[in-house]
Amino acid sequence: MNSIASGTVLLTGPTSGLGKAATLAMANRSAPERPNLLLVGRPGQALTEVAEAARAAGATVREIGCDLARLADVRSAGQKVKELLETGAVGPLQGLVANAGVSVVDTHNASADGYELTFAVNYLAHTQLIGDLLDSLAAPARIVLLGSNTYYQNIFRRLLRVAPADWRDPIELAQPTASDVPTTLKRGWTAYSNSKLAILYYAHELQRRAPTGINVAVFEPGFMPGTGLGRNQSPSLQRIGRLMQRIPGISSPTRSGHTLASIALDDRWAHLRDGAFVVKDQERDVKPFANDRHREARLWDATDELLNSAA
Repeated sequence: MNSIASGTVLLTGPTSGLGKAATLAMANRSAPERPNLLLVGRPGQALTEVAEAARAAGATVREIGCDLARLADVRSAGQKVKELLETGAVGPLQGLVANAGVSVVDTHNASADGYELTFAVNYLAHTQLIGDLLDSLAAPARIVLLGSNTYYQNIFRRLLRVAPADWRDPIELAQPTASDVPTTLKRGWTAYSNSKLAILYYAHELQRRAPTGINVAVFEPGFMPGTGLGRNQSPSLQRIGRLMQRIPGISSPTRSGHTLASIALDDRWAHLRDGAFVVKDQERDVKPFANDRHREARLWDATDELLNSAA
């Protein structure tokens, strides 16, 4: 039995797509390889249903209702996890999978704390949760963040009109688009790609500051046409996406969910650390600009500022 599966794994965004598939992939493992699960997601029927499905498979599951667009909710969720750990209601926390994410076209949209919604949910909410729980993780433990290759441009993404990151100071990235500036699909994709570049920078800096035995990795599941993140594309591109689902080998929530569960649990991936980037099921180097000690240190400090301002 591997050392991670004997403990508890927390996963955000478990109610649909990749998160649901990863939750059920963990729950359907045989007993020695099945962790206890803490499912952090928006309260409601979808969270209840995935928790019940995981329990039916034999997993011990706790649901923690949390709107990731509200940092107060995120802090409350972290406190609930600490209480469960301190009382012995769940086993040691040895995995944290920061899976939840959104892609919002209208960058005028703000979180409850006034931050641009994509940056708030994809990045800030997870840094709050990880920061609150970092000292509660029991080594050996793994933190797996969800990344995306959209942080840089290639021919395929150019054809699909997926804009790359356009990095600026994090305080600026956190601000919604001014009301007098029109919204565009490009702005929405740029915000998404910026949030994913932030995750790479954060993962590198987090590893430098994490306690010994806590390993940090980033997982890119690959292009998954037809999932919720594609809903902001034009109708014609959505139709193309649905057709692409039939291509053999294309990523799907089921296939990628099993890989995400494996990265969180299996000995095969125990060596991953320092924000190692896994694309589908292979480790890949990131682009040189995605390793930047200056940007990473600035992001860490700016994140503290943004989170403290919302406290």
